[in-house]
Amino acid sequence: MKSIFTFILTVALLAVISNDASAQFWKKKKESVDTIFVSGLKGEQELARKIAAKYPVPTINYEPVVPEKFWKKGLLTQLGFSQTAFSNWAAGGSNQVALNSYVNAHLNYAKGNMYWENRAILTYGFIQSVDNGYRKSDDKIQIDSKFGYRAINDIFLSAAFNFTSQFSPGFKYPNDSTSTLVSQFMAPGYLTLGIGLDYKKGDKLSINFAPLTASAVVVTKPELRKSYGNAEDEEIRYSLGAQLTITNQYEFAKKLKLTSQLVLFSDYRNQPQNIRINWDFGADVQINKFFSTTLRTNLIYDDKVKIADSKGDSAPRLQFKEILSIGFSYTFGAFTK
Repeated sequence: MKSIFTFILTVALLAVISNDASAQFWKKKKESVDTIFVSGLKGEQELARKIAAKYPVPTINYEPVVPEKFWKKGLLTQLGFSQTAFSNWAAGGSNQVALNSYVNAHLNYAKGNMYWENRAILTYGFIQSVDNGYRKSDDKIQIDSKFGYRAINDIFLSAAFNFTSQFSPGFKYPNDSTSTLVSQFMAPGYLTLGIGLDYKKGDKLSINFAPLTASAVVVTKPELRKSYGNAEDEEIRYSLGAQLTITNQYEFAKKLKLTSQLVLFSDYRNQPQNIRINWDFGADVQINKFFSTTLRTNLIYDDKVKIADSKGDSAPRLQFKEILSIGFSYTFGAFTK
């Protein structure tokens, strides 16, 4: 019995020793194989590095693809301010504050043979005087929209819309103590829609001839209708005629910019030889990024508009307005005046 127990113990001990020796053997084998593999891998990497070093990596010059923009928008703002104050001034004078503001915004679309141009011009100015109180010096709302489709080269089939009026009532001052209402919002208000051809040379020149133009003069204030050619019971006066609009822009040395828009209208049904004229002109001299000197003029002749002289005689007269200001100016977006 003792010999059997001794035999079993001996066999178990030999199995444990054999298993441990086998594990140690295979562990050494694995470490040897890993060493050979890593060493070989490093050698291949070093060989690849030496070969690659002989050949410079080529550089590829390319321009990033920028998606085409069909919409362009811009905004120009100008603000002119002046103040005059006197205290015990022997030569005399009136304390006053003057402010002129101008906003010109556009939103244009162009793709292929088609374009759509939209513009809004808003102006307002006043003089606040101690002696004469508040008086308006400038007031205008102008909205233009024009659609065109290329017919041939620089000539487009076009449809053009215009709306013109003002923000607040305007007065005439026969003397310092008397004021007479002469205009207000939609008294008058002008609307035109013309269909024709547009010769367009880039963004600098446009000659639009619309032989089929519908025009409406709106005067909501009954007592003002006669002054603007409407009958006393005629709130809206319609006319059909031809219109020629010439718009051009010039830029000199990026400091001086000139803009001009001449509009001529002939009424087929009522004295077509009497041409209605509306000419806007502007000159801007940029002093620096934020300040500029601006000259704006507006010339109007309309034989339907009656203006009284100093004697009280009413007749068609040439109208002219001029505003010269120095002040703050800033643009946003891709602005074109």
